[in-house]
Amino acid sequence: MLGVFSSSIVSPPEELVAAGSRTPSPKVTAAKLLSRFLEANSSAVSIQIGDDVQMAYTHYNQSALQPRSFAVKDEMFCLFEGALDNLGSLKQQYGLAKSADEVLLVIEAYKALRDRAPYPANQVVGHLEGNFAFMVFDKSTSTLFVATDQFGKVPLYWGITADGYVAFANDADLLKGACGKSLASFPQGCFFSTAVGELRCYENPKNKITAVPATEEEIWGAKFMVEGQTVLAATK
Repeated sequence: MLGVFSSSIVSPPEELVAAGSRTPSPKVTAAKLLSRFLEANSSAVSIQIGDDVQMAYTHYNQSALQPRSFAVKDEMFCLFEGALDNLGSLKQQYGLAKSADEVLLVIEAYKALRDRAPYPANQVVGHLEGNFAFMVFDKSTSTLFVATDQFGKVPLYWGITADGYVAFANDADLLKGACGKSLASFPQGCFFSTAVGELRCYENPKNKITAVPATEEEIWGAKFMVEGQTVLAATK
């Protein structure tokens, strides 16, 4: 799955900007990145949302235990990969139909967070049990919300394209070819919200997250770490 967002939606993370400046490397534009994704996945679906957002996904080569899904409701667009172990109880909690799947559940969880502010974002994500990575774009508020599970079972990466777009994808090689060294593994057990304005650990929301420059030999430009814990964003 792939999500590409202009700088008017997401300010490029300073750590990834610095990584790209420290070790210049070839990059391509967001449009070219999307084109490469579609070319590599003949069954891919692409969604353009206004002038600043592109989302795309494919069911090709997905895990039967961790499928990819997409849904849109009330101008909230969501890409989800993985499976929730407690989906049944969460559907009851949010008053959803028995047929509702993970992607619809995440949209409802995000909506509850948005409409009940200042409801802590970490509590919403913290209630999700299982393996997952997802991104929600709320067109009505131009807000992006991204999160991964606490064990990093579903990989997610983020980087900066040649024209300053912030891209999220489950394919590191795809982003490497577009973002160069302005690339990192999205830290497990964390969420990024443009409403909050920063990256946070939802298990320990008071713990600061820092980015450590990676060595020249690694494909990453930086590794994001939660203070007081072992490295959460270490390369597997």
